[in-house]
Order: sequence, then C-alpha cells, then structure tokens
Amino acid sequence: MTRKDIADCMRNSVEQYFKDLRGAEPGALHEVFIAAAERPLLEVVMRQAEGNQSKAAAWLGINRNTLRRKLLDHQLIP
Repeated sequence: MTRKDIADCMRNSVEQYFKDLRGAEPGALHEVFIAAAERPLLEVVMRQAEGNQSKAAAWLGINRNTLRRKLLDHQLIP
C-alpha cells in the first residue's frame, strides 16, 4: 500500500461521511478524523513493536512521552 492508497482511502471516507450527513452541518471534522485514524495506527504500531513504546515512538517519529499521552488518550494503556 502506498501513501496515495492511504490518502485515497481517507478521501473516500471523508466523501462518504459527507454523504451520510445528508446535508447536515458537520462539526469538529479534524478531531473526528484524526482520532479515527490515530487509534488504529497506534494499535498496529504498538503490536508490531511488541509493546515497546520507545521503538513505536521512533517508528512514528514522535517523542515517547507524546506517544504515552496518545495511548492514554485513546485508552490503549491503563
């Protein structure tokens, strides 16, 4: 899968979201889509990194403390 494939998938999801609204005004779109994409990304990366937060943070290109906060925000760690 390429970056273009991922972008196309997201584009299609946004288009479908607007269709599902049937003319209703959307709200907090950025938050909705970032959260929707971020949680599965974190789940898969953490699984591939075998729970190693330092490795996962490096793969994601973020600070380990940022990763930990995101994991807590998404309730992926107690």
